[in-house]
Amino acid sequence: MGLADIIIKLVLVVIIFAISLVIAMYSTYAERKIAAFFQDRIGPNRAGPWGLLQPLADGGKMFLKEEIIPTHANTFLFIAGPSLAILTACIGSAVIPWGQQMTIGSHVIDLQVADINVGILYIFGVVSLGVYGVMIGGWASNNKYSLLGAIRAASQNISYEISMGLSIIALLMVTGTLSLRQIAEQQHSWHWNILYQPLGFLLFIVCAFAETNRTPFDLPECETELVGGYHTEYSSMKLGFYLFAEYINMFISSAVMATLYWGGYNYPGMDWVLAHTGPAIGPLIGVVVLFAKIFLFIFFFMWVRWTIPRFRYDQLMDLGWKVLIPLAIANIIATGLWITFIK
Repeated sequence: MGLADIIIKLVLVVIIFAISLVIAMYSTYAERKIAAFFQDRIGPNRAGPWGLLQPLADGGKMFLKEEIIPTHANTFLFIAGPSLAILTACIGSAVIPWGQQMTIGSHVIDLQVADINVGILYIFGVVSLGVYGVMIGGWASNNKYSLLGAIRAASQNISYEISMGLSIIALLMVTGTLSLRQIAEQQHSWHWNILYQPLGFLLFIVCAFAETNRTPFDLPECETELVGGYHTEYSSMKLGFYLFAEYINMFISSAVMATLYWGGYNYPGMDWVLAHTGPAIGPLIGVVVLFAKIFLFIFFFMWVRWTIPRFRYDQLMDLGWKVLIPLAIANIIATGLWITFIK
């Protein structure tokens, strides 16, 4: 890899990081506006035109608030918790193919930070690490509500990662690869995996809600029972890191679902568009298509939050162990029979 390639990769990393932060920031604005629409309210409308500067005002408030570390907290782990949460949220985007290769002059730009052949395993590894930020922060706070939230987060993630992994196994049986780039390329035109794995996608998106601690699976930060859950004792940007991590995880989860099941950057008529726009503009249209799919998933995350009430904890566990896992195993068996006798 030459110096130019290294510079291109670094620029791509910075762009993806900046986009992740901006989307996380304005997801808070979108969530308030969507909630207001569902509840027949106006929502943010004071900071800037149509309230568009509200996320900047919220960010400034986070930066300027006093840093408070409880007297009996474990200081090192108290700081490490939110740091780990935001780190694991950001590094998940490294293996996502955002578009086809672009050609500008003599340079071929791969719109993917790292094309590794075990991309799905990388995603699962990052997801598994993410819960440690919540667990460490909840335990280090030395607060009973925070500890209960951390315990809930750990058991919830363990339970639903099993179902998510089993749903992916059926997809791997169809695609035959762990590389996100190859999975995206196999879905050229209309050959999207959602047509072959509708039940697998349903299982995956339910587990994605649980992994990102979104309603109706927001038990780790249940305000009505645990004050604020694992981040009860946090303030200033440490709290901001936890909140940012949740929205970045929602963004990355949407990107993964769009790539695995909904064609990624592929769309009908893609070959014709590429032939008429060239190797520089054509791939950018694919990027726009992928982000349109991502924004639809983010809207769905928010829609569900303001529509479905929170589960009780026993309902959460029953759904994970007694419903999703048996369905995922049945989906694997059905996929095997389909590949053997029909495909």
